[in-house]
Amino acid sequence: MKNVVNPPRREKLKSICFYFQVHQPYRLSDCNVFEIGDKEDYFHGPCNYENHKIFEKVANKCYLPTNKVILELLKNHPEFRVSYSFSGVFLDQCIQYGEIGKQVLDSFKAIMDTGQAEILSETYYHSLCWLYSKEEFAQQIEKHKKLIYKIFKKKPSIFRNTELIYNNEIGEFVREMGFKGVLAEGWDYYLDWRSPNFLYQPKKTELHPEDKKIAKKHRIRKTLPKDFALLLKNYKLSDDIAFRFGNQGWTEWPMTADKFAAWADNAEGDTINLFMDYETFGEHQWEDTGIFEFMRHLPGECLKRNIGFKTPSETIKAYKPVGEVDVPYLMSWADMERDLSAWCSNDLQKNALHRIFDLEGKIKSILDQLKKGDREELMNIWRKLQTSDHFYYMCTKYWNDGDVHAYFSPYESPYDAFITYMNTLSDFEHKLENLMQLTT
Repeated sequence: MKNVVNPPRREKLKSICFYFQVHQPYRLSDCNVFEIGDKEDYFHGPCNYENHKIFEKVANKCYLPTNKVILELLKNHPEFRVSYSFSGVFLDQCIQYGEIGKQVLDSFKAIMDTGQAEILSETYYHSLCWLYSKEEFAQQIEKHKKLIYKIFKKKPSIFRNTELIYNNEIGEFVREMGFKGVLAEGWDYYLDWRSPNFLYQPKKTELHPEDKKIAKKHRIRKTLPKDFALLLKNYKLSDDIAFRFGNQGWTEWPMTADKFAAWADNAEGDTINLFMDYETFGEHQWEDTGIFEFMRHLPGECLKRNIGFKTPSETIKAYKPVGEVDVPYLMSWADMERDLSAWCSNDLQKNALHRIFDLEGKIKSILDQLKKGDREELMNIWRKLQTSDHFYYMCTKYWNDGDVHAYFSPYESPYDAFITYMNTLSDFEHKLENLMQLTT
């Protein structure tokens, strides 16, 4: 590594905020039309993509080696900080899949026990429920909160929605629920000339009275925090790690820790928010790209330049918002458009989404008449079918985004994903109708 001349220490400490998304969906088992009415196990996974095998592969390539690196960094650099969000279905798989799941969960607990890491709140099932039911959205946040406390003894105070889906209304809703801040994409369309490297406030918006009532009913604390902030992803620097790191055709390849730290040092602002999928490490960027060595050296290179590290909560406490960001339309961190087209742009996706969320009224109308175990099983199946990945696999985009969708999909085509989903949903609807007849 070339010699690096340390720049003069600045008076005001700039910091990096690392946030990692940790999620594994329950991919659907193969289901053909002849199985409708008799399907037993929806969530074993398709042939050659069984969920327990995927979990074990990702655990060995990503979770365990990355957690080892992160834990070493936290111990070696008391100033280093990280934050995570764990979907409920990921944590369920940790619990379900025996020894490998226990190893993964224990390694995350060890990171949390350092006191240098923060857990964020999200929807339990990595769901798109905000689009269809505010009550379901709030209930999933509450369910997720209980699971996080049960496993980690932590109470999240910062929210991130599924795939960073955000607009003004979401910001106001989670503020009304009692959160201190929310994460979102730092998309140029809404920032215009401004930098994502500052705290902002969401544009104040009025919730529908019924939605406000729902938010209040599910508040995570008795009194609302005095301040509420929006943390925006620096997508250029984040994607240098998450997407471009191992690309030998990239003009900046190879990217070293000192080079990246120099970029961060030259960036204006207070906080550089590096938000990414945890599978960046070892799964999307394989070990032979040097991604683990990069991470091992990055904190030290940043600290040489007087660049610190903060969790989202520490970031909100350390800096003041410099302005307001108006996001009237829904945006996300997915694809080139940064909108919701990854999940609900074509007729396949729209049909599937409407079908699953149209069942809410029927399902919740019979819950009180079911035994606790049956009630929990019914809700769990319905909610697992809400997971955003199912609809992501149905995306029919092409070129760059289409390549990304195909990479993540266990199906031959979006149409195969749609057929499997709709056959499974038809079987579930059949079982639901039988339950409704038994309870009337």
